[in-house]
Amino acid sequence: MYSPRSLMLLPVTFFDRDPRKVARALLGKVLVRKTGKTMLAGRIVETEAYLDGDPAAHSYGGRTKRNDVLFGPPGRSYVYFIYGNHFCLNVSCLPDGVPGGVLFRAVEPLAGIEEMARARGVVLQGAGDLRTDLQRLTSGPGRMAEAFGITRERDNDKDFTDPQSDLFIADDGYRVRKAVSTVRIGITKAAEMPFRYVIAENAFVSKLR
Repeated sequence: MYSPRSLMLLPVTFFDRDPRKVARALLGKVLVRKTGKTMLAGRIVETEAYLDGDPAAHSYGGRTKRNDVLFGPPGRSYVYFIYGNHFCLNVSCLPDGVPGGVLFRAVEPLAGIEEMARARGVVLQGAGDLRTDLQRLTSGPGRMAEAFGITRERDNDKDFTDPQSDLFIADDGYRVRKAVSTVRIGITKAAEMPFRYVIAENAFVSKLR
């Protein structure tokens, strides 16, 4: 059972910089959802950065009611709906008024695994197939959001740096041995940009389809 000695909340200054630096630095950190006495936690293993002036970014066409969070203060959650059935979780970066963000693409489940499985409708088979089952929980942005119960109505524009928030990002002391960057996936515009960051050889990184 995952039981960290301490979870240190990430400060606003962590997010107030280039999304590429934030995306790389988020690897190994822990995404936490608290609901009553239940804690869901996952180690961030895959991210994608989206920049100011980036044709693939939701902010590219200018500020709107939908993408307003990306232009706001750093360290806030931006949730959008895609393909008619998936939510995706992001965090805003850069100073207030400058758009930028990081998409969370995958986490490695640490705590609240049974709750994640129920949310995803996944039956955990046992030791032989357990890792495969766990990969189905949070490998990919849509799966991850569903496992954590993330929706736009519930979670858009939350402050990840607020100790009272039920959704936050923390450092538990884990250090990434090797991280790599690749081209972004699942998009068509500016797909060649190497702004996707993963923990090398981690089993929970999402797979190309």
